[in-house]
Amino acid sequence: MQTCPSFRLILISILLAGQVRGEEQRPRAPKALQTDLATLRRIQTDVQKLLPQVRPALVAIQTGGGTASGVIISADGLLLTAAHVPGGPGKDMRVILEDGSVTTAKSLGLDKTTDAALAQLKQREKPWPFVKLSREVIQAQPGEWCFALGHPGGFDKSRGPVLRVGKIIKQTANSLHTDCVLMGGDSGGPLFNFTGEVIGIHSQIWENRDQNVHVSMAPFLRSWEAMQKSQVIKVWGVGAGGYLGVATVMSDDVELEVADVIDDSPAQKAGVRAGDVILSVNDDAMTDQQQFTATVRSKAAGDTLKIRLRSGGKERELAVKLAQKPQEDSE
Repeated sequence: MQTCPSFRLILISILLAGQVRGEEQRPRAPKALQTDLATLRRIQTDVQKLLPQVRPALVAIQTGGGTASGVIISADGLLLTAAHVPGGPGKDMRVILEDGSVTTAKSLGLDKTTDAALAQLKQREKPWPFVKLSREVIQAQPGEWCFALGHPGGFDKSRGPVLRVGKIIKQTANSLHTDCVLMGGDSGGPLFNFTGEVIGIHSQIWENRDQNVHVSMAPFLRSWEAMQKSQVIKVWGVGAGGYLGVATVMSDDVELEVADVIDDSPAQKAGVRAGDVILSVNDDAMTDQQQFTATVRSKAAGDTLKIRLRSGGKERELAVKLAQKPQEDSE
């Protein structure tokens, strides 16, 4: 890809602006992540190399609600986008490729809570252009460089896709926050790492320049089979951990108490009852709801928790094997 001097100046300006803001928010960033002119030149070179490779997989999407973006991740035409773009499974979408040609896609399943969705492009004789997605979700750490592509305002062949380069600011169980500025029409478009893999899908535009939210690959990888079956998932947005099946409250005695136990849940099967006071989990004393929730979410389906309870003045200890979070409202 040939690059004019003005493009270089614009890119360096974007990188410098993002670095200044990023340093303000991360004053203790590792020295290796600090940016100098040599790093900016390397980032520019990497973007120039990667852009022609990944751009053909970017698509513009037109639905009854407006315009959005998406990215093709397989030769047979599987498409990632945001759940709020189709709104539900079985929806027909008009898809525009990089060269301006038009095809159609049908939405498959989606995760309404995390805003992840899968769609299938119409079959054709030759393979679709596609990019790989990252399966190492944990590697998308704050301070890492990334770049966003999308079609803000809709498809414009004379302009082409819009590129924004920046850094990851925050990682949560299901999302990434970056300083790659998003605009209307970007929803569903890809966020890339600097190996050309998709690490996120554009989801939300918040008020500030550095509050751009992308669905990470965690919900996609976790619910892949369900979405391929056109199911709608509503309960996996609470975190990536295993499923216990209890609701808790702080009692009048400032103790962590089980308020409710979900039928057929791991907690119920192990013998946890409403009214039990949770004393400890894996020998760590539990003092509030946030600590308990964080402890459960840090474990995966199949892990066993050792929970110490008190009820009626008597203490007991249970071993509870966590399960996969159930699906709701499958369609």
